[in-house]
Amino acid sequence: MKKIKIGICLSLFLNLAFGQQPSVKTIDQKVDSLLSIMTIKEKIGQMNQYNGFWNVTGPTPVEGDAANKYDHLKSGLVGSMLNVRGVEEVLKVQKIAVEETRLGIPLIIGFDVIHGYKTLSPIPLAEAASWDLEAIRKSSEIAATEAAASGINWTFAPMVDISRDARWGRVMEGSGEDPYLGGKIAYARVKGFQGDDLTSPNTIAATAKHFAGYGFAEAGRDYNTVDVGTSTLYNIIFPPFQEAIKADVKTFMNSFNELNGIPATGNAFLQREVLKGDWNYKGFMVSDWGSMIEMIDHGYAKDGKHAAELALNAGSDMDMESYVYVKYIEELVAEGKLDIAKVDDAVKRILRVKFELGLFDDPYKYCDLGREKKVIGQKAHQEGVLDMAKKSIVLLKNENELLPLKKKGQKIALIGPLAADKNSPLGSWRIAGDDNTAISVLEGMQEYKKNKLTYQEGVKLSIGENDFVKEFKVNTTDRTGITEAVALAKKSDVVVMVIGEYSYQTGEARSRTSLDIPGLQEELLKEVYKVNKNVVLVLMNGRPLAITWEQENIPTIVEAWHLGTQSGNAIAQVLYGDYNPSGKLPMTFPKNVGQVPIYYNHKNTGRPTNPGDDVVFWSHYSDVSNEPLYPFGHGLSYSKFEYSNIKLSANAITENEKIRVSFTLKNTSNIEGKEVAQLYIKDLFASVTRPVRELKDFKMVTLKPNESKEVSFDITKEKLQFYTANNKWEVEPGNFKVFVGGSSKTSLEADFSVK
Repeated sequence: MKKIKIGICLSLFLNLAFGQQPSVKTIDQKVDSLLSIMTIKEKIGQMNQYNGFWNVTGPTPVEGDAANKYDHLKSGLVGSMLNVRGVEEVLKVQKIAVEETRLGIPLIIGFDVIHGYKTLSPIPLAEAASWDLEAIRKSSEIAATEAAASGINWTFAPMVDISRDARWGRVMEGSGEDPYLGGKIAYARVKGFQGDDLTSPNTIAATAKHFAGYGFAEAGRDYNTVDVGTSTLYNIIFPPFQEAIKADVKTFMNSFNELNGIPATGNAFLQREVLKGDWNYKGFMVSDWGSMIEMIDHGYAKDGKHAAELALNAGSDMDMESYVYVKYIEELVAEGKLDIAKVDDAVKRILRVKFELGLFDDPYKYCDLGREKKVIGQKAHQEGVLDMAKKSIVLLKNENELLPLKKKGQKIALIGPLAADKNSPLGSWRIAGDDNTAISVLEGMQEYKKNKLTYQEGVKLSIGENDFVKEFKVNTTDRTGITEAVALAKKSDVVVMVIGEYSYQTGEARSRTSLDIPGLQEELLKEVYKVNKNVVLVLMNGRPLAITWEQENIPTIVEAWHLGTQSGNAIAQVLYGDYNPSGKLPMTFPKNVGQVPIYYNHKNTGRPTNPGDDVVFWSHYSDVSNEPLYPFGHGLSYSKFEYSNIKLSANAITENEKIRVSFTLKNTSNIEGKEVAQLYIKDLFASVTRPVRELKDFKMVTLKPNESKEVSFDITKEKLQFYTANNKWEVEPGNFKVFVGGSSKTSLEADFSVK
């Protein structure tokens, strides 16, 4: 009977409206027609999102909050659910929405698919280190395919927040410090999730988050206050969001922080004026978890009702887990404090995405048990994440060419608490992933059987149990195992040390005041180094670390991040030279935490250097130089590359003309390799001060041994414009420098001007 009722009330209505009237074909017209038969309660229901509140394969909730939410679901007062996953679970809640509500409007099912679903790619910061946009797109495509096969049709990714502060735990979830690189990656990730056809059962809607400024939290402390100027907001923070819109990202998520004294969730400037006004964005804005009700704690809303009023008036379309829309919107409309037109606008945006996903054509399109079993973890996905993992590794240092390791005849000591770890390599934000399923470094290196490989843990990284919500307790007292590790190192040819951060030391709410290697690991490293100088340090971490002693003493350092399911295989293939590393840092590494925030595209200041005999009155520290430990864009290879012969096609242009920059790139080694050639520009004077240099382009160039290639970049209007003192994007006339090289510290330069 219920299915017959739905057919009369919605399906038949839509068929009559669209199937028999060829002129009424657009999604917007379908949305308007559906909206016209919705009650205000049903409209509000579309704006309400609940977390998975009961085990749908278990008994139906009969009392308490879960029972209330269940009644809302059956009454059409829920438009979306999150953290419901697996076809069996999703099918049950979708059937309630489609077959037991008056209109049968399908749910959109959201989930944090951050760097994979079951088959895990490297954490996003690691992927950014690849600078390989096609590989990053493919990684998101794999994640979308598995998530979609599990019933999910919406991900809260990519995070496109720019951040310059490694203390902030969520740097692992983004693309680093640069707006140009971050924008290109944002575009690639959105395309990977959404594909070219959002109605395909293999694609899911993406979310650009967090709008805006979240990565600039004061002191790197998550959820903290953000206070930035207009130039930083428009020139640094906004560009990756704009690139996500170019990729047709379907949803935005607002951020926990305040901006200019107003919480982002209630910030009309961000949501109504900029996003939906200036940028003409047609998708919808979802709040972050509970961020509407949290405006009370901010001191901005007096109560939940006021929070609902502020949020909707500001442009927040869907309430995630604050319950204020479903409680108060109808009352606020009746009181004249909310315009029903704003309710309608929000509902239209939400329904449009559901139509675009094809959910009205087939609400169960994501609920195929056979596809779920076939797709999850398939061989092609394992191969894809392995490729991504290898490309994400950055060779920071390789003195004496300890790497690549010889493939036979060596006695290799593998030491460190992360060397045999099968959990940390999975990284943070992998809530659908299964614990302890990563290939460990030990397992990866055991595939190379012609060396004598011996493993010692050395020290334990943690004490006690840990899970996603508990604090991670670092071992600082138990030195058991150091003596045995030192003895092993003493009788080995080479030591591979695998140390770093446990995966849940990074991610949301995982801010740190120290960027040192945690616990007793550095002590272990120093003791090993005393007896064997041939140390290859493999770092596993989710943020830049301050490893000054390591840089000064350890001959070879590999930044291996948290690389996901195939971590150990990827690391082993790089260590043994079966893959030549080509990764480049997407974030600056500081010498110590006192330099943080530190970033390459800083301003010059009025006293950038000591101009004469005065040794005090210039911008510097008294205990350490201003230079970072490793600059943005840094990364070595087993090949060696030489840049030379920079040339410009013109020395002066108008704003609508372009200059071609060309140079020679040579592989001076006998090993084929890939180099990420980078283009930077410096605007020497402008209406607002400009950075000392800015990344404006990059190319991956493959060179055979001793091969040279002429590489070129075009400098166009798009690469010269910025948000000026006139409060608009434009190119200003003036003098410029252009730099090309293998990192942000390159010195190969030329000059040009814009008339």
